[in-house]
Amino acid sequence: MTISVWTRLAVTAGAAALFAAAPAPALGAEAAARTPEPRAPREFVPLRSVDPTIIQEMRYASAHNFIGERIDGYRQPVCILTRPAAEALHRAQTRLLSQGYSLKVYDCYRPQRAVDHFVRWAGDLADERRKAEFYPRVDKTRLFEDGYIAEKSGHSRGSTTDLTIVPLPAVPAPPPAPGQDSAPCYAPQAERYPDNSVDMGTGFDCFDTLSHTDDPRVQGAQRANRLLLKTTLAAEGFVNLPEEWWHFTHKPELFPDTYFDFPVAHRSVAGHRP
Repeated sequence: MTISVWTRLAVTAGAAALFAAAPAPALGAEAAARTPEPRAPREFVPLRSVDPTIIQEMRYASAHNFIGERIDGYRQPVCILTRPAAEALHRAQTRLLSQGYSLKVYDCYRPQRAVDHFVRWAGDLADERRKAEFYPRVDKTRLFEDGYIAEKSGHSRGSTTDLTIVPLPAVPAPPPAPGQDSAPCYAPQAERYPDNSVDMGTGFDCFDTLSHTDDPRVQGAQRANRLLLKTTLAAEGFVNLPEEWWHFTHKPELFPDTYFDFPVAHRSVAGHRP
């Protein structure tokens, strides 16, 4: 029954005031529920359709991240990227497989609503659930000033990914032992939260200067592992963010000035093929 029919019935019944007070909120809620979610442009693809061998551990679709809860917009643990970025990762993966390694992605396309979630959390100085692991030496009041949190992210443009290297055969990481869920992200690998990747000197999303790709304090095997990741990806057109050993953007970007907000979900790229 349409609104116009309801109006005629209400006037006929002499109950116009009651009609005006009650139905509007319900209709507004129904309209909001019917509003379709935005979908990705055709230039975006699920990484698995391009290379199913790349390991995916989508941290923001889980509670193991610097906030401590699933992040807004991450409906399913699926890596979505622009097609050129996904194809470049496939080429890098081919190189690494021949050396006994695999890529593993932690994050790929990131919707703007997820970035907004980061910003809201950074403004709540009382919420320090994951400080002990992810930012033990950084005061939360400095997260914006030090560049760890920003109102826009290159991830939202679709050609940026966070990733690492896993030795083959890939074995799932064990559950954390007592104390490992609060060990600093820069602790020795055996002490910090377990990951099946090679030792990069810090864990992923470690808010610390030790995460800088070329930090001189990181030496030996850890430095070699960072260099292997960086040189392999650079050969396929990826540029590293110097402050984060895990952060790479494929150049040139298809959408250098557009920040998307479709959810991280299979339906966002349903039917998109390489």
